[in-house]
Amino acid sequence: MTDSAPPRGPQPDAGTERAALGGRDDAESPHEDLADHRAEADEPAREQRPARKGSLLRETAIIVVSALVLSLLIKTFLVQAFFIPSASMEDTLVEGDRVMVSRLVPGAFDVHRGDVVVFKDPGGWLPPPAPQDESPVSEAVRAALTFVGLLPQDTGEHLIKRVVGVPGDHVVCCDAEGRVSVNGEPIDETYIKPGSVPSQDEFDRTVPEDMLFVMGDNRQNSADSRYNTGKPGGGFVPMGNVVGTAFVKVWPLSHLGLLRNPGDVFADVPEVEP
Repeated sequence: MTDSAPPRGPQPDAGTERAALGGRDDAESPHEDLADHRAEADEPAREQRPARKGSLLRETAIIVVSALVLSLLIKTFLVQAFFIPSASMEDTLVEGDRVMVSRLVPGAFDVHRGDVVVFKDPGGWLPPPAPQDESPVSEAVRAALTFVGLLPQDTGEHLIKRVVGVPGDHVVCCDAEGRVSVNGEPIDETYIKPGSVPSQDEFDRTVPEDMLFVMGDNRQNSADSRYNTGKPGGGFVPMGNVVGTAFVKVWPLSHLGLLRNPGDVFADVPEVEP
């Protein structure tokens, strides 16, 4: 028994095969078809590139603006950096130090004897500022960065001193041992610069309501409440002029450290009866 050959039907020609594979006519090859698909796929990518660049710029702008706003809010309500311009607070602070100041005092917290406070000049305590030798652009950039809190506040119109008397206190110098007395209690001021005396000049002052009596730790080199009696405020600092209390030295790193209130110095000072 012999096998019979399978019937042979019509065979597809090359053009039909190409049509089945790629739907193209005889004049186009599979390679050309693949290239066309790649070109079509690349068109959306080229359209997306400018959109991605625009999105990146928007995100960067949002981050920068958010950082500036956050810095401004922190400076306004929490902390602010200040630059120490003189030797009046040596050895606690030296010229060139940078300190951080809490804006929560006064306000959320009270000012206490012994606090180191930054305050706006009540009027005439500071000499007119020397002109800065810088270009208008540089000055504008510096002012803007200082405003938002990215640079420390310069000397401008601010001073930094230690609170010795709060409202109602009777501050007197000097007793038989040359010490300052507050409400009749002599105090041993451990923070004044070694070699300094509590005061080379006598004084007898009662601190008015809503005012402060301040002195520098470098007593023989500090134009403080003792020497501004003829100026606005009579040598006292209005509470409204207080920017805040310095609580930490941040620069240079060799001076890094907390500024603690020397509470023991004033521990025995009696409170004034209202």
